[in-house]
Amino acid sequence: MSYKLPDGYANCELLPFNRKALDDDFVLSTPSQDPGGGGYRLMLQGTRVLVDRTEDINLPRDEQAMELGADQDSIFIGHWKGVPCRLQHLSRTASIPQSLHATNILDNEPGLPLSLLSLAGLGNSILHWERTSCCCDNCGEKMGRINSEWGKKCSACGSQHYPRIHPCIIVLVRRNNEILLVRKPEWAPGRFGLVAGFVEFGENLEQTVVRELFEETGITVTNICYQGSQSWPFPSQLMTGFTADYSSGEIKLQDNELSEGNWYSIDNLPQLPPRRSIARWLIDMAVNDLQIDTNRIKG
Repeated sequence: MSYKLPDGYANCELLPFNRKALDDDFVLSTPSQDPGGGGYRLMLQGTRVLVDRTEDINLPRDEQAMELGADQDSIFIGHWKGVPCRLQHLSRTASIPQSLHATNILDNEPGLPLSLLSLAGLGNSILHWERTSCCCDNCGEKMGRINSEWGKKCSACGSQHYPRIHPCIIVLVRRNNEILLVRKPEWAPGRFGLVAGFVEFGENLEQTVVRELFEETGITVTNICYQGSQSWPFPSQLMTGFTADYSSGEIKLQDNELSEGNWYSIDNLPQLPPRRSIARWLIDMAVNDLQIDTNRIKG
């Protein structure tokens, strides 16, 4: 059995990788709360998740993980469908048995239930935290877990550290019945998306929108409006989505960031990001609104 992601989302809270997509199937806990006993294993190999397709699509059980030699260094992360779930990193060279299937969660259509796709994204973010929190940022000594929390404490200087979530903006700009679309050279061939960037020291989100647009495209905007956000666990971003209206300037691309950029009529759009992303959610929402405005004028 294979699953198809929804064609759209009523609001961005329902997007993949947001906690809402996990509410019915997963309850997050911390490693110190491991109840013991058997359970499910969330095994990640880069951005590929291993699933059992024997009947329906689900996570493998511990016994299947042991067949891979993956019975060490797993960490408890919560309960999947009421059963303990432990996270396991697999090396990229590990052989996958025929009983399991590896699916890339960044594929346009991974063929996974929304909750399982989102759980794999959560696992990817946790593994990033585990890799980057072994040693203290202050003194370089080993870190240990803080009981019942995801934070860690330095064994030498005592400083405490917590998972780092990096805020970013992503913005859709409107000009009459056109939207601004750009392309990074590393994206899939022919795919266009939206201007995005990390928040810098001392900025609020709206100031980041203004700066990123001017730096990357040379345009200025007005009517900046927050629309929603999405957890983006690749590895640890929080994407905050905005819309804005064009104010002034001609497109002049920042060469080291973008390879293409232009205004596109809503009736003639290029290849767009997958619908699992807040970029596509912002585009679809704007196109729908602009079509309604156009029909109202014609009427």
